Amino acid sequence: MRILFLESDPMWIYGLPNGFSDAGHEVMISGPLMDGILSEMITSFKPDLIFTMGHTREHSLQKRLLIKKHVLDLGIPHIYWATEDPGYTHTFSLPLIETIQPDFIFTICPPRVDFYREKGYKAAHLDFGYHPKVHFSTDSISKYVASLAIVANGYPMLYKKSPRYFRFESLRTLLSPFVLENLRIDFWGRYWDSMDNIIGKKIPKEWIHGFLPYIDANKVYSSADIILGVQNLDSQVTQRTYEILGSSGFLLTNNTTKIQSLFTPGQDLVVTSSPEETIKLVKHYLNHPEERIEIQKAGAEAVKKYSYIERAKYILEIITNAGLISKEMSAPGEGKWSYYVDNLRKNYEIHIVKPKETLTSISKKYGVSVKHIKKLNRLANEKIYIKDYLKIREK
Repeated sequence: MRILFLESDPMWIYGLPNGFSDAGHEVMISGPLMDGILSEMITSFKPDLIFTMGHTREHSLQKRLLIKKHVLDLGIPHIYWATEDPGYTHTFSLPLIETIQPDFIFTICPPRVDFYREKGYKAAHLDFGYHPKVHFSTDSISKYVASLAIVANGYPMLYKKSPRYFRFESLRTLLSPFVLENLRIDFWGRYWDSMDNIIGKKIPKEWIHGFLPYIDANKVYSSADIILGVQNLDSQVTQRTYEILGSSGFLLTNNTTKIQSLFTPGQDLVVTSSPEETIKLVKHYLNHPEERIEIQKAGAEAVKKYSYIERAKYILEIITNAGLISKEMSAPGEGKWSYYVDNLRKNYEIHIVKPKETLTSISKKYGVSVKHIKKLNRLANEKIYIKDYLKIREK
């Protein structure tokens, strides 16, 4: 079966799409959604299934309308995976769904299944997972070595809107006791320099390393002694929960109902219910590396049943039973993963749009006219965006 994923963000294109590829299906990643290119892509790839997921730059109002324009009336089953539920159901997921009108909705939040069904949509639960090609154990890397580390974003802007959100309680349980006592944590991610009112104290600049590419996260998980894993809700686990364990990281996270149902605390990972318990656990496991190693091994084994290949098989079972595809279509064949722009490079010279570039500056760079670029890429106007790809000329 041919599956087209309408996405460009590394956080999403290397997870579930890889799972479908490993399950024996041909996967195409769209990259940035562009009007003329999207039409051409669908015509040339001839997908049997189209997938939209997450909350990325490909879900702006403009991009939603593009998806509706090119996908809605094709008669090809269109699946949406709502990964921002329940916090952004009404402000993001539902408006997007009402625009693109998918044939089936998967949501990470079980209570939202009935919510979508009551609105007339076919829906089911689908949790996050991990993929072993992306999240795997590596040798320790010096630049990522740390006693305590966290890979996450701070989200001070969310705190202004929802100060009682469970995530912030999680942060105070996991991080505050160390920051307040000036005991170092190495932070990877955005906005940590603006979290003092939430954590309780300004985080020293030398502890903060900033943005980390998604495909490099496993290097931190493999190099730090203890990974502090934030949870957003008592009833759900974060994507990084699976990814840390898949990378054989030693995970210390919040003692939530969902963690308890998925893993065995003290065996696969370690959980805490208070700042005092966090300090006690960290001191113990830093002084007992042999115990950490055993828990890391157990966690890496326990998480295997939550890989994206298993998620892909589950999705196919659900949508087959829902009548969206046949059993013959869901049968595995030869798996393949490709990026549409790489296919274009076989026949065209391609330019990836950089900051501050315009069609005029790009046309001058390659010695072709703006009119030529617009015609080749079926552009209705001269608006282009960073990371868009443009065909320049045939090879």
